[in-house]
Amino acid sequence: MLQFVIVTGILAVVGSRVASLVVLEFCLRAVSGLVTAGPDSNKFLQQLLVQSQFSLGCALSCSLHFLHEGASQRWLCLLLAAALSWFLARQATRLLHHVTALYELHSSQRYCGICLCLLTHGRGLLPMLCRAMVITFSVAAVAAVSIINRHFLSATEALKFWTPLTICYTLLVVYMQEEQHRLPGSQAVLNTVVVRLGGLMVLMLTVGRWADVLHILMCFLGEASCLIPTMDLLDAASSQIG
Repeated sequence: MLQFVIVTGILAVVGSRVASLVVLEFCLRAVSGLVTAGPDSNKFLQQLLVQSQFSLGCALSCSLHFLHEGASQRWLCLLLAAALSWFLARQATRLLHHVTALYELHSSQRYCGICLCLLTHGRGLLPMLCRAMVITFSVAAVAAVSIINRHFLSATEALKFWTPLTICYTLLVVYMQEEQHRLPGSQAVLNTVVVRLGGLMVLMLTVGRWADVLHILMCFLGEASCLIPTMDLLDAASSQIG
């Protein structure tokens, strides 16, 4: 509950502009990683799913901002999204506790519908989650580009922003991929979070606004609150053989 409240509060504070930048950075990192993963693509997908928690929140935030902009009761949509997220989180937690305690017994005795469903269709969970992620971030990427471009009065201003942003993101993605090959899973993830958000902060200091810098500092807290409790999952995913 504490983690949910913290992440929800941070996403409510972070502006749609910085949330859009986080979404675009994640999309670039995901596409580049899949292209270069090769035979380790399954392991990369598992790591990406664990790392995507805060970026997914930013994706939902900027998508809702884009879809409901101008609505008189926008806060009700955000409240409904938060309530739905809380419900899904509670259901996932209950499923985790059930599987941890009783999966071995129920799957062998074959009298629990939940465990039998996981036994027969468990291999389809990862592809299903990947499809959901692709749809979510595809919509969010369109919304992110639209939200960012609204802040520019001319094509020249947009070009001055997008050119250093694209170069910075590309260099960061290359550096992060090298770090993940060199360091253990969880340590590499923490290092890359500091590098990519730090690089984004430096970029916003030159072409952004002071509010953007403050929101990026909030993103540090959001990423930490999502990644620190999942260090064991990151280590497990990185140690698997693709």
